This record gives sequence, C-alpha cells and structure tokens, in this order.
Amino acid sequence: MVIFDGRAGGTPAGIWEASARFAALPGLALPVGRTVVVAAHPDDETLGAGGLLHRLAEAGRPADVVVVTDGAGSHAGSVTLAPEDLVPMRAREVAAGVAVLSPGSAVTTLGFPDGGTREHREAVTAALRAAVGDEPLAVLVAPWRGDGHRDHRVVGEVCAELAAATGARLLEYPVWLWHWASPDHADVPWDRLRALPLDDRDLTAKRRALAQHVTQTQPWSAAPEDAAPLHPEFLRNFDRDVEPFVVADDLPAGVPPASFAAKYERREDPWHLASRWYEERKRALTLAALPARRYGSVLEVGCSVGTLTAELAGRSDRLLATDVVPAAVGSARERLAAHPHVTVRRHDVRSGVPAGPYDLVVLSEVAYYLTRPELLDLVDRLRPELAPGATVLGCHWRHPVAEHAQTGDDVQATLDRALGLARVASYRDADVALDVWCADPASVADREGLLP
Repeated sequence: MVIFDGRAGGTPAGIWEASARFAALPGLALPVGRTVVVAAHPDDETLGAGGLLHRLAEAGRPADVVVVTDGAGSHAGSVTLAPEDLVPMRAREVAAGVAVLSPGSAVTTLGFPDGGTREHREAVTAALRAAVGDEPLAVLVAPWRGDGHRDHRVVGEVCAELAAATGARLLEYPVWLWHWASPDHADVPWDRLRALPLDDRDLTAKRRALAQHVTQTQPWSAAPEDAAPLHPEFLRNFDRDVEPFVVADDLPAGVPPASFAAKYERREDPWHLASRWYEERKRALTLAALPARRYGSVLEVGCSVGTLTAELAGRSDRLLATDVVPAAVGSARERLAAHPHVTVRRHDVRSGVPAGPYDLVVLSEVAYYLTRPELLDLVDRLRPELAPGATVLGCHWRHPVAEHAQTGDDVQATLDRALGLARVASYRDADVALDVWCADPASVADREGLLP
C-alpha cells in the first residue's frame, strides 16, 4: 500500500544507499539552455531538484521555478494552524528556499488547491503554459508521474504534455518513491534513472534551503496534529551526493575507440596538445599539483601523443602510458624514444587496469569519455593496483561537450567519492578542474618536516 505520510519515516534511507543499483546509476549531465523547474507543492523543488537548481545557478544559468499548489494541505487537522494562515507562510518559505539555491531564479506560485490538481487539470495546464511563456524552452523539470501522489502524477502528466508540445527535454524527480518503495520494488524505474552528482556546496545550499521550510521540518506546537510533516528519516533521502531523475533518454554509451581513430586520421595531434598555451599551462598545473618530487611506478591513462607523458617521465622511475588509438600510441612512442623507463601500450581501461602496483595514477582529459558505471568500474579495478601511499590525479575540461558521456565536474565528483582517498589538492578555473587524492593525507610541508 502506498502511504503519503511524511511524518512516518518510510523506507530507511540507508536501504537505498546500500543498493548496488543505486550506487551505480548512470550520470546525468547538467542541462544546457533555458530550464524551468515545476513543483507540485512548495518544497518539492528543493527536495527533488534543489541540487540541480544550485548547480545551474553556479553555472550562470539560473532556472525559473513554478509552484502549482498552495501547500495548504500539509497540516490537515491542525488545532493551531489554519489553511488561510499556512498559504502565505508556505509562499514565503518557497521564495526564501529558492533564493538560497538560486538567487537569480524567478519564482511563480500558481495557487491551486493542495490536493485538487485533478479537479483543476485544465486550468493547471493553461496556467503552466502561461508561466513557461513563449521563450524557447530546452529542459522542463517536473515531479515524476509514477510517484504515486495524485498531485505529483497530474502535474507530471501536464508537464510531459507541455514538454512534448515545446520540444523540451523532460527530467522527472521522484519524491515519494523513496518513501513507499524499496530497491527491489517492481515500480522503481531503474532503466531510466540517472544521477546528477552533487558536491559539498550543492548539499550545503540544499540543506539551508530546506531549513527555510519551517512549517514542513519543525513541529508547530506540542499537539500530535502539529508534528513536522516531514520526518527526519524521510528527509535523509534528499541529503545525498547525487540527485536522481527519471529521463526518457537512452543510456549514454561512452565513446567507441573507432571515433578516436578517425580524429587521428585527420590530424596527427587532434587536440593540439603540443602547440596550445592552454595545454602547456594545464600540464604545468598538473605537475605542480603532485605532492611528491618523484614516483616509483606511474600509470597514465589516455596519453594521446605523449606530451604530458614526456613531462611525467622526468618525475618517475617507471612509467606506463596507455591509449586506445594505435596512431596515438605510435606518436607517443616516438616522443618518448629517449626514455627507456617509459612504456607506451595500446590499452582500453574499460577492459581492465594493467597490473600494478602504482605509486601514481594520472587520469587527464580521459574519464569523461566513460559512462558513470564505467568510471565506477574503473575505480573498483584500480584500487587493488594502488601501492601503499599511492596518489591519483584527475584533470578534466569543465565545459559541456556533446560526445562526452559526463562533464568534467561530474567525473571529478565521482572520483572524489569513489576512490576513498584523501583529497590533498584542488584547482578550478572556468575551463579546467584538477584534484589530487592520496592515501597519505600529509601536506607537502608536513612531508618535508617543515611543520612543528
């Protein structure tokens, strides 16, 4: 039986967190283009899409927010809080919550009766169309139609129709699914769930935004009828380092090696690694971020023509550089011919990790070609090949690229969580994200005895 009582904890959040299928959800890239987030009730936008709102705001692309109902039904039976008092309070709460997540977002409240969307479906449809307006729409974010709650279903169905009419991509966020279902429930849409990675800033903003919804998270009086409508265990489902969405898109497939080979057929150095100042500067950043002067055994994945490999050679005793494209391997071998301690080999890490142990592993401009499950599998295969005290460096382009299965930011976030190592260095600018993780968290100064 499906129960919509947030005062009850529902399925413990730990059950979802322990699910291998949940942990391996494919990634969702941050939407590009005009985005509108629709909530059935005030607070749905924060619970289901608060991280998305914050990430879009951080990227300089704030989404518009539309709230369909007035939320007056959350305290049915209250002895102290009348619906006419609750409506303006919830309107203020949603405005304050969105201001925390995305200060540049416009918030429109449509004011339909809580629980009455089915009876007002035609009016809801017209109001949503008017709220979205005529400006081209790229992405519409809405409650998941399968969530079970009547308002979520109706609003989700209306949004699906609107997305189809406008050509917008539809992302649906579950709210009640985490409450009434469990990982083995037949209605969990595993084949269509995608995970948007969230970092600490996203989670902090989401927690602060949720705290604005005082009527939903705090008791209004000592009376049982005035208990907080949302149980702490229920809320734990929205305090995760990923935000799941149901999508209609096909699973991102990653990039086949043949597509790389075609690039090298057209140009010996397809990404101008040897000639662009951007690339030279990025190599300098990479080398400067390494906490040790020298490493015994090093693995570089995706070496391309070997420009970074040549500089890593001077910091290593043994270096294995791999790439999937024969032409790239050939160019790298020529470049490294004078370094007998360097081996360049054709290899696809999707088939496994060459045997270590490695003191340093470098993943530079390569992991976004992998899907999230492939990246998680790579990390699982990599861990046993790391030497005690090993270092892993990840460096990736931050801008969206159509052929990438993930964004660079999402790759770095996944590595940060999955590696299980201490992050000892980080660098961000508009173009590149770079992080270094070590089994030994000591700083460079500490390693050199400079600290008391």
